[in-house]
Amino acid sequence: MSGSSAVSAAAPCRFAHYFAICGIDTETGLEPDELAGEDFEQNPLKRTFKSKVLARYPENVEWNPFDQDAVNMLCMPKGLSFRTQADQHDPQFHSFIITKEDGSRTYGFVHTFYEEVTSPQICSAMQTLYQMHNTQSATANTPSSSSSSSSSSMDSLASSLDEADPCTSSSRRAGGYDSSRDTLYVSKALCLIVPMPFMHACRRFLSQLHRAVTSATAPPLPLESYVHNILYEVPLPAPGRSLKFHGVYEPIVCQRPGLGELQLADFPLAEAFSLLGVENLVQVFTCTLLEMQILLYSRDYQRLMTVAEGITTLLFPFQWQHVYVPILPASLLHFLDAPVPYLMGLQSKEGADRSKLELPQEANLCFVDIDNHYIELPEDFPQFPNKTEFIQELSEVLLSFGISANTGAPPRTRTSPGCAPGSTPSTPARERKTVSLRQLEDDGRNGNLAGDELAVLELLQGNATLERLQALTKRTGVTVARVDALRAGVRAQGTEGQGGRTAAEEEELRNAKLNVQLREVFASRFTTMFADYEAFVIQSAPDLESWLTNREQMHNFDKASFLSDQPEPYLPFLSHFIETQMFATFIDNKIMSQWEDKEPLLRVFDGRIDKARLYNVRAPSLRSSSYQRCSILKESAQAIEQRLMKIDHTAIHPHLLDMKIGQGKYEQGFFPKLHVDVLNTGPTSNKWSHRTATAQRRKDRHRQQTEHLGLDNDLKEKYMQEARSLGKNLRQPKLSDLSPAVIAQTNWKFVEGLLKECRMKTKRMLVEKMGQEAVELGHGDVNITGLEENTLIASLCDLLERIWSHGLQVKQGKSALWSHLLHYQAREEKLEQQQAESPVSNVPERRKSDCSVAMPSLRVSLIQDMRHIQSMSEIKTDVGRARAWIRLSLEKKLLSQHLKQLLSRHALTKKLYKRYAFLRSEEEKEQFLFHLLSLNTVDYFCFTSVFTTIMIPYRVVIIPIKKLSNAMTTSNPWVCVSGELGDSGIMQIPKNVLEMTFDCQNLGKLTTVQLGHDNAGLLAKWLVDCVMVRNEITGHTYKFPCGRWLGKGVDDGSLERVLIGELAVPSGEEDSGRGCRTPPLQRSPSQTRRINITSLSGRGYKPTSAQIQEAIGEAVNNIVKHFHKPEKERGSLTVLLCGENSLVAALEQFFHHGFKSARLFQKTVFVWDFVEKAVAYMESADQMGDLQETAEPLGMTCQSLCRYVNAINSTPRNIGKDGKFQLLVCLGARDRLLPQWLPLLVECPVIPRMYEDIALLRDRTTVNALIGVLETLHDFPVTLEASLVKGIDL
Repeated sequence: MSGSSAVSAAAPCRFAHYFAICGIDTETGLEPDELAGEDFEQNPLKRTFKSKVLARYPENVEWNPFDQDAVNMLCMPKGLSFRTQADQHDPQFHSFIITKEDGSRTYGFVHTFYEEVTSPQICSAMQTLYQMHNTQSATANTPSSSSSSSSSSMDSLASSLDEADPCTSSSRRAGGYDSSRDTLYVSKALCLIVPMPFMHACRRFLSQLHRAVTSATAPPLPLESYVHNILYEVPLPAPGRSLKFHGVYEPIVCQRPGLGELQLADFPLAEAFSLLGVENLVQVFTCTLLEMQILLYSRDYQRLMTVAEGITTLLFPFQWQHVYVPILPASLLHFLDAPVPYLMGLQSKEGADRSKLELPQEANLCFVDIDNHYIELPEDFPQFPNKTEFIQELSEVLLSFGISANTGAPPRTRTSPGCAPGSTPSTPARERKTVSLRQLEDDGRNGNLAGDELAVLELLQGNATLERLQALTKRTGVTVARVDALRAGVRAQGTEGQGGRTAAEEEELRNAKLNVQLREVFASRFTTMFADYEAFVIQSAPDLESWLTNREQMHNFDKASFLSDQPEPYLPFLSHFIETQMFATFIDNKIMSQWEDKEPLLRVFDGRIDKARLYNVRAPSLRSSSYQRCSILKESAQAIEQRLMKIDHTAIHPHLLDMKIGQGKYEQGFFPKLHVDVLNTGPTSNKWSHRTATAQRRKDRHRQQTEHLGLDNDLKEKYMQEARSLGKNLRQPKLSDLSPAVIAQTNWKFVEGLLKECRMKTKRMLVEKMGQEAVELGHGDVNITGLEENTLIASLCDLLERIWSHGLQVKQGKSALWSHLLHYQAREEKLEQQQAESPVSNVPERRKSDCSVAMPSLRVSLIQDMRHIQSMSEIKTDVGRARAWIRLSLEKKLLSQHLKQLLSRHALTKKLYKRYAFLRSEEEKEQFLFHLLSLNTVDYFCFTSVFTTIMIPYRVVIIPIKKLSNAMTTSNPWVCVSGELGDSGIMQIPKNVLEMTFDCQNLGKLTTVQLGHDNAGLLAKWLVDCVMVRNEITGHTYKFPCGRWLGKGVDDGSLERVLIGELAVPSGEEDSGRGCRTPPLQRSPSQTRRINITSLSGRGYKPTSAQIQEAIGEAVNNIVKHFHKPEKERGSLTVLLCGENSLVAALEQFFHHGFKSARLFQKTVFVWDFVEKAVAYMESADQMGDLQETAEPLGMTCQSLCRYVNAINSTPRNIGKDGKFQLLVCLGARDRLLPQWLPLLVECPVIPRMYEDIALLRDRTTVNALIGVLETLHDFPVTLEASLVKGIDL
C-alpha cells in the first residue's frame, strides 16, 4: 500500500466529515428562488429566497467530496425564511440523507435558528418588496392575470403547496414589515455531515453549539475548538463499542452495534409508530417491500426523515433499491413524475389541502399523511403474512415501554377536523411527544383497544391528578411524554437512576432499547419466512466474472419450488415479493458471497438463520403458517444497555488551538465566522490522542480500517454489478444540477428503463407460460403457478400505468391509462355520431347466400371492449377498470393492437403528453408495442378466471351435417352449456333455429355441452356435426364435435349427447402473424373415430393390440399427471376421461378389439350390448344360486356391477348405448370399481359368442396388465362433472 493512501485510509474513521453553515449571502443579497415555484402574489416574508453554503470545514475530504448544491438544498429545502420579532422563531432540528449514485449514503444533521439581519441593504430590499406588494394588492383586488397558469401538473402541485394560511397573511398585511419599526430575522443552518446516522449525538452537539452563541456568558473555549474536536479528534466508534466525546457544555455518548447485530439506526421508531399507528405502519412497510411508490407528506422535515428511515431500517436483511429522497426540496418537484418505484418525502404547507395535491400518478401510490395519521393505499395489494399476530406482538413491545399502540386512523379515511396539522406548532419539544394520552381517549382512532391498554386506561381514569393533567394538556397542547415515562418507568427510576444518568440519557437509552426490540420483531419475521432460502438459490456460474457477464440471462432463484414450499396464506404476499428488485439484489449478494466477503446485512441474516437451525426452531414448523414470536428481545436490549453503562472509549477533550489573540471573539446571538486556517487541516501529530492511546484502541482502529476498506471494495463491486444488473432504473437522480439538459437526460434514462423493464417482463411472462405448456406436452417440470401468473400480470398492469403516467401534461383521475382511453372513446364516439348524421347513403352489405351455418365473426373494437368493462358494476374505480381492460385485451390477444390503435391518434397523444414522455418517443414506443405483441403467442385466461361473477353473453351455433340429415327437424331441441365455474341450465332452442344467444354468469373455461331433443314428430332424427359456443366478451370460441345422430332407431339410439369442448383457433389467426400459438387442448371425440368404432362404414382403421395398450397407458398417465399439478393449474378432468385419447376412448378400443359387431342384414351391436348380456347372465346365475359358492367379495362386486348398469339403464335421460358405456367407465373410475369389474366380464360365458379368439379381452395376461394400470387411479379423487352424471341414482 502506498504511503499516501495509507494516510487517507485512517481518515474514514472520523466521526464527522464536514461542518457547514448555510444562510443568506450578504454580498448577493435577496435572490428569489424561481425553482421553488415562486408566487409573487405572496407576502414577501412568506416567499422563498435562495440560500448559500456560507462556509464549510474542511474544504474537501477526498473519500467523500462535498456536494454543495445538495447540501444547500437539503439544509434549507424551502430556501431562506424571514421573520419579524412578532413571529415565532424557535430553533428547529432536522436530518437529511444524500444517496450517491452507487447507493452509498451520507447523513446530514441540521440545526436551524433565526439570526437578526444586520445588513441595511437587505432590510431596505425587504421594505421595497413590501411596498410593491402592498400597492399591487391594493390596485388589484382580483388576482392579476400576469401570473400565467401553466398546465403542468407539477406547477399546480407547487402552487397548491404554497397556498398560505389566509388569516395570517391578512393580519400580516395590516401590520406589514416596516424597517423603522420591525426587526428582521433570517434563518441560518448549522450542519454536520457524518458517515453514519448518529442522530442523537449530532443533535445534542449542534444544540449545545447554538446555546453557546445565544447564552449571556461566553463558552469556555472558542467555538473553533469544539468544531475542530468533532471533525478531527473524535473517531467513529468501532463495531460493538461505545464512545463518549464532549460538547460545549456536557458530554455526549453514542454506541455502535457489533458485527452480529442489526446495523445502526438512531431514528426513534417509537415516534414513527406513534405518528402512523402500528397497523398503518405495517401497511406502509408492506407497500415498501412490494416496491410501490411511497410518498410521505408532513409539515415537519424531521418527521419525514423519521418515518422514511424507520421504514427502510425495518427492511433488514433487504435494502430499498430505488429512488430514495426522504426530503424532496421544493425545486425538485418534477421528481414525482418519475415512472419508477420511489420513497420520497414532501413537505406540506400550512393549511394546504391534500385534495388539491395533484400527483402525476396514483395507480400504484401509497400516500402517507404523517401529520393527520392517515394513509391511502394502492388498490388490491396483498397483506403481510400473519399480519394480525404481527401487529399484536409489536403493540405489546410498545406497551411494555408505555406507548399506546393504536394511534393512526384506519387507511383511506380522513381524520376529524379537530387534529388539523395547523393546530399545534411543531417545536422540537412538542414533536417528540408520545400522543398516547390524547389518543387513548380520542375514540375516532381507538375503537380497537387491546386488553392491556384498557387496563392502562382504567388506571388513568382512576387517577384524579392524571385526569386534571390530561385536561390541561388538551387545552394547551403541551407535551405529555414525561407522564408516559413516569408511568412506564416507575420501576426503572428506582434502579437505573442510581447510575447517575441524566433524564436525557435515560430517554435516549429507553429509545435505543425500544428501537432495537421493534427491529428484532421485524427481523425475526424474515428469519422465519426465509429460513430455507439458501436451498432455492441456483449457483450456476464458475466465477464472478462470468456470473456478472451473464447476469441477465440467468435464473438464480428457484421461485416456483420456493413458493410450493410455503404455507398457503403467505403466497399472495411472497409471490409478489420475490419479484422485487430488493429480493433480486439480496439473492445476487448471496451468490457473490462465494467469491468475496459477504455483504454486512447478509452476513448478519445468515448468522441468524444458522443460529435458529442450531436450536432447531424451524424444522417442525416447516410449511406451517403458525406465528413464531421473536425470542431474543431481552438480549438485544441488554447488549445496548451494557455498552452505554460501560463506555469503551473517551475522545480527547476540546482544547485551545493555535489562534492569534482576538480571534474567536463573538457577539451574543450571532454565529461567528469561524477561523478557516485552524479548521481546514487536522492535527499533524495528534499528541492528545497519543496520551490516551492504548493497544486496544489501535486494534479497534485497525479492525475498523480494514472493515472500511472492505466496504470500499463492496461499493466498487456493487457499482460494477449495478452497471450490469437487472431491470434497474435510474437509482438516484442527482439533487444538484438542474439544467434543462440534465432533466432531459434523466427523463431519457427513465424512458430507457421503462423499455428495458417491459422487455424483461414480457420475456418472463412468455418463458413461464411456455414452460407450463412444455409440461403439458410432456417435457420437464411445471414451473409456474396460477398465483405466479397473476403476479406477473399485475406487475404488467403496474408497468403500463407507470408508462402512461410518464410526462403527463395534466393529470385526470387516478389511472392515466384509463383517462387516455376515455379521451379516445369520447373522440371516436363523436366521429361515429358525425358519420351517422352525414347523408352519405350506406349501401347495405349483401349477405352471402346462407348455405352454410357458421359462427358470425366478432368485430375487433377497442371501444366495444371498453364498454364491456364500463358495464361491469363489480368494478368501482378507474384503476380497476384499466386493469380489467388490460386483462381482457391480453386474453383476447389484442393488447398490442389496441394500444397501437390508441396511440395512433397522434393529436390526442400530443395534447395529453409532454415532449419527453415515453409515449412520444417514437422508436421506444414501437419496440414496446412489439414486446407486447409477443404475448399473443400464448393463451391467457386472466380475465375469465378473475371476474368470475359477471354476466357474460354467450352465442351458440349448431352445425348439422346436411348431406345425410334433415336440415329441418320436427322435434324440440335443447342445449345446456357447462364450464369450470357452473352451467347454464337447460335451454330450449326455438324450432329450426340453429343459432341462439343467452346471458349467464361467467362459466369459466367451457368444458361440455349437453345437446338433445324430445323425439317429437316425423322428422325427429338429427345428424349434428358439431356445436360452437362463443363468449361474446372475450371472443373465446369452443368447438364441441359430435358427428353422431340424435334420434331413436338410428346410430346407438341416443336422444341426448354430452359433447366435450376444445378451444378453437380464431379464423384468420394463422396468417396474421400470430400463428405461433400454444398447442391446442386435448380434442374431444372426433366424428371419424366414433363412426369407425361403431363400424358404420364397416371398413375403417383398426388399431393394433399394441396401439390399444399404449393408448390406455397414455390415458391413465394423463389423469395421474393431472392430479400432480397444483389445484389451480389443472385443466378439465372431463376431457381426460371422455375426450379424444381419453380413458373412455381407449377402453372402448380395448372392448372393440376382436368384437363380432357388424353382422350381415342385422343391426349394429354395441359394447353396451355385451355389458348388458353379461349383467343379465350374472343376475340369473345369482338367482339360481350359482354365485353362492364364489368368494364373498366377488359376489359383492357382481352386485355392484349389476346395480350400476341397472341405474344407468333406468336413468330418465335418453342417452344412447355409447353414452351409457362412457358413463359406466366414468362412474367405475370415480368409485374405484373398474379393476374389480373387469375379471367378472372376462369370466362371463357370453364372451366366446361375442368375441373372436384373438380379442384382447380373452388374453389373461393383457387383462391382468390392464387391471394393474387402472389400479394406479385409486390414489386420486376423481370427481365427475354434473353434466355427466345428471339423473343417475345410485
